[in-house]
Amino acid sequence: MAASTSTGSNDDLRARPQQSPLASQRAKQDDAPTEENRKGKFGGYFTLGYKEGFTQWWANIPAAAAEHAVLSYIPYLRKPPTHMQTGSAPPSANTSTMSVHDTAEKEAGPVRTNYGADPFGPRQWRSQLVKLSGKNRALNEFSVERLEEAQNHNLVMLHGYGAGLGFFYRNFEGLSRVPGWKIYALDLLGMGRSSRPPFKVHSKDRQKSITEAEDWFVDALEEWRVQKNIDRFTLLGHSLGGYMAVAYSLKYPGHLNKLILASPVGIPEDPYAVNAAMPDPSDSTLTNEVSQDQQTTVGQSNAEISGAARSSGDNNNFLNARSRAEKSTLNGQEKTPDAPRKPLPKWLTYLWDANISPFSIVRWAGPLGPRFVSGWTSRRFSHLPPDEAQALHTYAYSLFKQRGSGEYALAYILAPGAFARSPLIRRIQGVGRQMITPNGSATSSVAVAQQRRENGIPVIFCYGESDWMDVSGGYAAEQKMNEEKERILKSASAEERQNDRGVAKCLIIKKAGHHVYLDGWEEFNEVMRQEMMDVSRQSIDQ
Repeated sequence: MAASTSTGSNDDLRARPQQSPLASQRAKQDDAPTEENRKGKFGGYFTLGYKEGFTQWWANIPAAAAEHAVLSYIPYLRKPPTHMQTGSAPPSANTSTMSVHDTAEKEAGPVRTNYGADPFGPRQWRSQLVKLSGKNRALNEFSVERLEEAQNHNLVMLHGYGAGLGFFYRNFEGLSRVPGWKIYALDLLGMGRSSRPPFKVHSKDRQKSITEAEDWFVDALEEWRVQKNIDRFTLLGHSLGGYMAVAYSLKYPGHLNKLILASPVGIPEDPYAVNAAMPDPSDSTLTNEVSQDQQTTVGQSNAEISGAARSSGDNNNFLNARSRAEKSTLNGQEKTPDAPRKPLPKWLTYLWDANISPFSIVRWAGPLGPRFVSGWTSRRFSHLPPDEAQALHTYAYSLFKQRGSGEYALAYILAPGAFARSPLIRRIQGVGRQMITPNGSATSSVAVAQQRRENGIPVIFCYGESDWMDVSGGYAAEQKMNEEKERILKSASAEERQNDRGVAKCLIIKKAGHHVYLDGWEEFNEVMRQEMMDVSRQSIDQ
């Protein structure tokens, strides 16, 4: 099922010259001497030159300044608010603690955009650090709200592994056009510019260790919700943020109006990841996150992808993912969707098993760190204008070099190759179907007579047309959730059937890869606005 797309402004955007964010990569496109020729085998992969990399390392741009630079590209917001309570001091590989500053001068006041400069205003933009209980626990928050109208709905956005809220810079303005909505973007605890407390799992039991790692993130989100006095909201999560959004909905039911999962990690099941204590799968699609060039991805048409799929036998695209998902049930026996794989280097598996994150390597590399990061950013942001791509590269490096914290949870949640140790396909059908008490909490200590079951929530799976994430996992999850709804409603009363809101669907964003919100941002924003307006209509009907 493909989502609708607007063509006018989309064509204008794609008509602009597409270049790499780095000067060495742009020189390569102009047939100038390449870094690969000058520096040898890996020169063409790490597109930032040694001199440029050393200069960036020496400049040591703070994460707060890098985030501010990215957010300055938000339309109609020329001077975004940026608090300096975290990421304001230049970090180092050895002594950085990403400490929290309590002084008033580190805070940032709200910025208002009015009708004259903002045709969709007036709107108010805010950057702040929300402190949580415990030592050094706080979440970085960026928000935008519409003024002069009632705020009836809230959208909360969660980024992926190692990223930050700044990656949503092309979504804030478009999503905040919907009347009656306030938009929040959060950095996950221990990532982005949120505080970075030491991460440690205490349990020796395999399943309890996984749950403990998940709770580290979702408990912080729930505490933030309580502090903000938000009863119900719509939750959007990308990649690892999508995984955590599902975990949140299962542990803290009764608070979501809708769940939107943008290329979520961890849905399909892999026998190595599930059964082995420290699994060592031989191959994976994870390498595409580093090697896939987005300039090629966003320029591909449906026909080009179709032809590539036929010639290469690639099963990881929307053209055949639905049929694969439909074959995942045979004779009433559930069959996990096959996860397409590509070779995973042994050295990467070793580092994963040792819980050595890629960001550790960036920190250890010192002056070579920016050059290593350019191997990812030059490809991930190659479809963007050079100045925006450079700002995102600097922002990514400023986050990657921070003190390790939440990144160490990954080895407990995912096995090498990005397959979940506790796959979501095993529990996704429970989203929106949990037993809760009248006050909204989920507990087994309350008498059954006082509990009620959630009446379902809409769940949207959203993938890019060239997504390296397993799209068939989304279709399999859609099918499983709809089957669970059918099973529950068989014994439900007429009133319960009428009030049921549960529905699952899978959408595809054209000319986009894993980072659907950025690669196909115009179509993604339109899809999101439609889903948000649907929540608004549902609230009126209730």
